[in-house]
Amino acid sequence: MGNFLDKEPPPPMVLVPPLFDFPPLAARTRMLESSYNLLFGKLALNCLFQDYFEEAKRFKTMIMLKPVDDPHVDLVATVSGPLDHTPEDNIVGNAYFRWQSDVDDPHTFVDLFVSNSDPVLQMRSCAYYPKYGVGAFGIFPLLQKNRISSQDYGVLGLRYGSENLSFGTTVMPSSMKDEFPKSAWLVSKVGRLTAGVQYEPDYGSKDGAKYRNLKNWSCAIGYGVGSSSPLSPSFNFCLELARSSQFIASFFQHVVVQRRVKNPFEENEVVGITNYIDFGFELLTRVDNAETSNKMPDSSFQVAASWQANKNFLFKAKVGSLISSASLAFKSWWKPSFTFSISATRDHIVGGTNYGFGIRAENLREASYQRADPNYVMLTPNKEHLAEGIVWKIGKRPMLQSNIDSGNFEGLPRELRPLQKIL
Repeated sequence: MGNFLDKEPPPPMVLVPPLFDFPPLAARTRMLESSYNLLFGKLALNCLFQDYFEEAKRFKTMIMLKPVDDPHVDLVATVSGPLDHTPEDNIVGNAYFRWQSDVDDPHTFVDLFVSNSDPVLQMRSCAYYPKYGVGAFGIFPLLQKNRISSQDYGVLGLRYGSENLSFGTTVMPSSMKDEFPKSAWLVSKVGRLTAGVQYEPDYGSKDGAKYRNLKNWSCAIGYGVGSSSPLSPSFNFCLELARSSQFIASFFQHVVVQRRVKNPFEENEVVGITNYIDFGFELLTRVDNAETSNKMPDSSFQVAASWQANKNFLFKAKVGSLISSASLAFKSWWKPSFTFSISATRDHIVGGTNYGFGIRAENLREASYQRADPNYVMLTPNKEHLAEGIVWKIGKRPMLQSNIDSGNFEGLPRELRPLQKIL
């Protein structure tokens, strides 16, 4: 009887808060983009350098909603404008109405874009077949005030994507003879190395001259480790020569750390919390002889870091040769969730510090609430065998550190798993 009552205490556990924005909204439309523009850590760096850094002296409101009765459709609406509004200033408003065939697969979809500026009405569509790795997509401006270039009449694209290879091309049906293709890319991955090349014919008058003009070509090579799951650390380093005129060196690192906490509102076995820290750097240097403005240097850099301390607070800062910014975001995980952000921006050329504000309401991405039961366990070797036999009160087995290290994410909520393995 005494042995039955004297049970070994449960293993210590670490809370796993949900990320503020994962997967990023840009990942929902990645099949419309060249893989060259998204790989090499570019998508992660863009989120680090842009998200929650609101424009100086401006506000931004975003609403992201989907109906409970039909999870296949959703709406994303954005309104932005100056804080000190004058009759000369324009309030910019736009909205996306989206339908996707599979709730768990964002790569086959149709959306309608409406705006008070060009294009007024635009349709985008993509169909991807993962069994064959083949996809087709199109962007069609339906209503537009001014159609200046061939791109204003629509763009079609074909692509292939697997775990280690991606290639594709885009064309403009209205100018197949003069501008074919609009762009083309090829990216390949071998182990931890990724290399790619992209062709965009913006220079030259004839097809032969365009292919031979090095300013129409870009190439990059990158080294990366880790998965795309937010629970796994990752590192990406890239060197790129863009259009034979600009050399770009960048790297991005995602770190998952555990810090000890003593929370009186949690159970005794909760001993810590998971924090997410991102760090990125980008250096751009001109390597051609093109003349630049007196105010624009031949090289520029920016460094940024973010720290998500818990499920509610996100701190971000970036320092660059032109501007520096700091941002604080607070998120309440209601349904829908609400996020308020404030950022301060210092212009090193003009001088002065200005502020921007942002508000978001969302029930688009599922919220994995911060909880101690199923997702993540901080274990010592003599506790792992015990944790494997425990069924917690919500009926799920704990996620072990060894499972995450080995790439087994099946027990995790969908929003904490890696993105699909399509290069």
